[in-house]
Amino acid sequence: MRESMVAGIAAVLLGAAGPALGKVAPVEAKILGQELTPVGAERSANSAGTIPAWTGGLKTPPNGWRKGEVEINPFPEDKPLFVITAENLHLYRDKLSDGHVRMLEQYGSDFFMPVYQTRRSAAFPEHVYEKSRENAVKAELLDNGNGVRDTIMTSPFPIPANGLEAIWNHILRYRGTEVAFRSGSATPQRDGSYNPVVNDYEYFFGYSKKGAELPEIDNKIFYLKTDTISPSSLAGTITLVHETLDQIRSPRLAWRYDAGSRRLRRSPNLAYETNLPNSSSLRSVDQKDMYNGAPNQYDWTLKGKRELFVPYNAYKLHDSGVKPDDVIRARHINQSLTRYELHRVWVVEAKRRTGIGHIYDRRVFYLDEDSWQIVASEEYDQEGKLWRVSEAHNISYYSEPVFWTTMEMTYDLNAERYYIDGLDDGFPAYDFNPGFRGGDFTASAARRDARR
Repeated sequence: MRESMVAGIAAVLLGAAGPALGKVAPVEAKILGQELTPVGAERSANSAGTIPAWTGGLKTPPNGWRKGEVEINPFPEDKPLFVITAENLHLYRDKLSDGHVRMLEQYGSDFFMPVYQTRRSAAFPEHVYEKSRENAVKAELLDNGNGVRDTIMTSPFPIPANGLEAIWNHILRYRGTEVAFRSGSATPQRDGSYNPVVNDYEYFFGYSKKGAELPEIDNKIFYLKTDTISPSSLAGTITLVHETLDQIRSPRLAWRYDAGSRRLRRSPNLAYETNLPNSSSLRSVDQKDMYNGAPNQYDWTLKGKRELFVPYNAYKLHDSGVKPDDVIRARHINQSLTRYELHRVWVVEAKRRTGIGHIYDRRVFYLDEDSWQIVASEEYDQEGKLWRVSEAHNISYYSEPVFWTTMEMTYDLNAERYYIDGLDDGFPAYDFNPGFRGGDFTASAARRDARR
């Protein structure tokens, strides 16, 4: 089955079907740099010309930006081409996800989508592209689909044959090798009032470290430590996560230090449908980063590609002068700060497996073809009704060529509330070279940090 699917997708996207093999044929992998981009996206423009050809993405920072500063808008002269509202959504319905249609209908004039010129800005370092080409030839799903072998650094399947391969492309996409940043989150009430929670994040991506090999990373994708800064009632809380590549063979390891008890405890349930800490039960743990963790609770189907209006190049939201009060509004964020563009996205549907307990019975993910970043998703309840809609507003970072989120939110359509993460209150720029080592993310290191 996989052999025929790979050959068929290669024939459609590459214009030439090589021999049917369990992995992408070498001749097809070479073509990835021609008809396809190095990450497997269609290099050419669409037939209408509304999606341009990919010419390498945003390779250099704009004039006026200096290293160490928050990213500035590389497209300051861009103005909305048009604005989608509840009144005119019928003109654009074929380019809208079900979640965005529902939000336009439910929130009326309060919710609108400003659509800008499409900028295919996603770009990554050349050594990442080299690994993408190697992964295309070597990478394979494990027999249970809950892990990948013979892959390193970045998305393993530039030509995905099924939904599992596509979702692994998101989970393993390149986000640099290490990064430190401060971010605020909130769960506004229906009237827009909110109390922010501020966390320091530290990531060490062993999987993506240059020169790393799969056996050497000890089944670890990344290490993450979060340290709560405010409010005072939560300050000092530390969460430590060791994210594994095969979470069935070696489950995610997580610890949590509570400042009140002054003890670091294992958190075995920090996964799947567990409520994300400080989310007011508006988001599950596996919605962090739009989707994370073992995919074993769902059956995954690759539904193909669509052209959709999705969040992109969100430099207005990322602007260092934009404060939380500028972003947060009742029921949804300030849509005048958003930017939507027409992009080709992979559509992946996840259906809950029989006998599995999860709050979401069905989920639909929209993955940007140029980065494998999930840019939007829909979450359905046990009766099959659309319950929540999630968005990832992304930018291209400059000090390390990475296309990644600057802000994420999950909208609960029943409660008409939302969870938002990525609020900036004068915080420093992301530091993609903080000098971490794997030893900085052990349980004993976390204990030492907590006692300082």
